Amino acid sequence: MSKLWDQMLLVPTVVRLASRAPRNPDTAWEGYWRGIRTTGRSGDVLWDSDSAAEHAQYSNAIAAHFDPALPVVDVGCGNGTHTRWLAGLFPRVLGIDVSNGAIEMARKEAEGVHNADFMVLDAASAGAGEVLVERLGPANVFVRGVFHVLKPGKQAAMAANLRTAVGNRGRVLLAETNFRGTSLGYLTELGATRQSIPLQLRRALENLPRPGHFGAAERHRAFSDADWQLIADGPMNIEVVPMNAGGLPQWVPGYYALLAGAENSGTDHNRV
Repeated sequence: MSKLWDQMLLVPTVVRLASRAPRNPDTAWEGYWRGIRTTGRSGDVLWDSDSAAEHAQYSNAIAAHFDPALPVVDVGCGNGTHTRWLAGLFPRVLGIDVSNGAIEMARKEAEGVHNADFMVLDAASAGAGEVLVERLGPANVFVRGVFHVLKPGKQAAMAANLRTAVGNRGRVLLAETNFRGTSLGYLTELGATRQSIPLQLRRALENLPRPGHFGAAERHRAFSDADWQLIADGPMNIEVVPMNAGGLPQWVPGYYALLAGAENSGTDHNRV
C-alpha cells in the first residue's frame, strides 16, 4: 500500500512536467535534442547507456542473421551511440533520426568513424523506405527503442517502410522497452520519488511524447504475417543511464524480435 501511495503522490509533479511537452512529436524531439548538453553514461539522455552488456544480447543474432555484405540502418539513432557500435561490425552504417539536432550531434560524436553516415529521415513517413533503398540498396535494420513511443498507425507505417528497406536479403532486429506496469510504476522503478525525479527522467517528461510498451502483441499488429517472417523473439533488458547514487547499472524489461521479409509478400521487393 505504501508503494502505491508513493506513486500517487507523484501524480501532481508528473502532470505538471508532462503538460510542458509539445503536442507535435517532431517538435518535441527537436526541442529535446537541442537541449542536450552531455551524452553517455553520465549524460542527459535517459537511454544512452552505451552498454556492452546490452550489446552482447544482440551480438549473436546479428552475427548469425545479418548479411555482412549489406549496409545497416540504425533507425532512431539519436546521438549515434549504436550507429558507432554497429560501424565496428559492418563496413557501412547509416543512422537516421527525425531530429536535425540529433543528427548534428551524432555527426559530431562520430568524427573519425569513416564508415558511419547520418541522415535526417522520419522512418514512419511516406516514401521513407524508397529513400533508403535509393541511397543504400537492400539493408539490414537495427531499431532500439523507437516503436514504443509511436502510435499504432505510425508503427505500422514504419514497419511497411522497413519492409521496403530490407528487400529480400536484409533482416530487422528490434529491441523495445516492454514494462508492463503503470506509467507511475515505470517512473518509480527508475528512481522517481515524491521528493525528487532524476534529471534524465525529468527532461523526458518535460519534452517528449508519453511512451508505451512494445511486446509480442504490438509487434504482431505492426509487422503483419503477410509481409514478415518472425525468426526469433523474446524478453531482454534495455539498459538506461545510471540514476542511482552508486552509479549501478539500471535495466528496464524489454522485448526483442528478429524478422525477415516474407517470401509471399504482395509487394515487389526484387527490384534491388
